[in-house]
Amino acid sequence: MKRLRRPWVAVATILVFLLGIAFLTQVVPYRQIMEANQNVTRARERLAALEAENDELQADVEALDTDTEIEKLAREKLGYVRPGEVAYVVLDPPETGETPPEPEPEPEEPRRTWVERVWDFITGADIGDDDAG
Repeated sequence: MKRLRRPWVAVATILVFLLGIAFLTQVVPYRQIMEANQNVTRARERLAALEAENDELQADVEALDTDTEIEKLAREKLGYVRPGEVAYVVLDPPETGETPPEPEPEPEEPRRTWVERVWDFITGADIGDDDAG
């Protein structure tokens, strides 16, 4: 039977192999859980915004059932006036020909090293960067 001359090489190889397996079984699912939590948070925020918008629209619908609101809209949007009233139209001033200054371009993010990108992958810091949606 042949005995290993360098047993620490075999031990180091097994250790690296086990660490790789631990990485794949722990970090990747952890990232998926973090991404799912962020998706749930974004969905809840969107739901809250849609519910608020729905409440505003419902209030508008209820307001349109009143004669006062209908008269107000007819005056504002259509320019209706009651008999004996005088309507005035206010015009915008003429254009001066000046163009607004162009906005400054946003500075580009500095290039990140591969070590920083791997660390962001492991910690999940890169999940929120692509935003959207």
